[in-house]
Amino acid sequence: MSVAKTAMDQATRLTYFMPMTPSADLTHPISRHDPVSALRDRFLDAALDEAGFSGWFPASLDRARLAAGLSEGEAMLAAPRGAIDLIDAWFDRAERAMERAIEACEPGTKIRDKARLAVRVRLEALATHKESLRRAAIYLAMPNNAADALRIGWRAADRAWTSMGDWSTDFNYYSKRTILLGVHLATLAFWLQDDSDDNAPTWAFLDRQLSGVMQFEKVKAQVNQLVDRLPDPLGLITRLRYGPQPRP
Repeated sequence: MSVAKTAMDQATRLTYFMPMTPSADLTHPISRHDPVSALRDRFLDAALDEAGFSGWFPASLDRARLAAGLSEGEAMLAAPRGAIDLIDAWFDRAERAMERAIEACEPGTKIRDKARLAVRVRLEALATHKESLRRAAIYLAMPNNAADALRIGWRAADRAWTSMGDWSTDFNYYSKRTILLGVHLATLAFWLQDDSDDNAPTWAFLDRQLSGVMQFEKVKAQVNQLVDRLPDPLGLITRLRYGPQPRP
């Protein structure tokens, strides 16, 4: 019998006979019933405590595995790619909190307020392990992790806009998410250096970032309106060449 098969059997038994970790998202049906997600929750909780001291490297994760009481096979099932999978799962937790916060907004809440809430809630969800987040940022900045870092960041921006009700499929889809991703990364970098008790400087920085974005969007909307009022160049050339055409 393979190590993976044995680990899966153990994981299934653990799901029924062991309590879920306190940080597991019990409102999510997958983490409640999927044995692999239950293992990942336990592994991640232990890794967050360890990473703040020694980073997200293999030796650190092995200590976290032992602290979580997982076998090597169970750890492989929970996070086949090691640190990337655990960091990804951690950010997914924060994004689910972000989505719930946005969806709970009162009808008529302005987009700017929702965007501010999205960035703030996601950061606050990660704040309990700030040093682990700092080390995760360093880990994701490594060249071989660049694609995953971009994927995770883009997913956060996409989930935020989708929760805000944006289902655009044109150029706006990319521009909105790119702008929000830029705001979030800038605010994250500022927040990691913010040692204040209430993070007031970070939230003020976030407001300035959003104000700049709103000004840009206002100018872009004005330019788009101007372009819409310009005459159709092809129609103008046609009239110059052939004269006015009768209306149908």
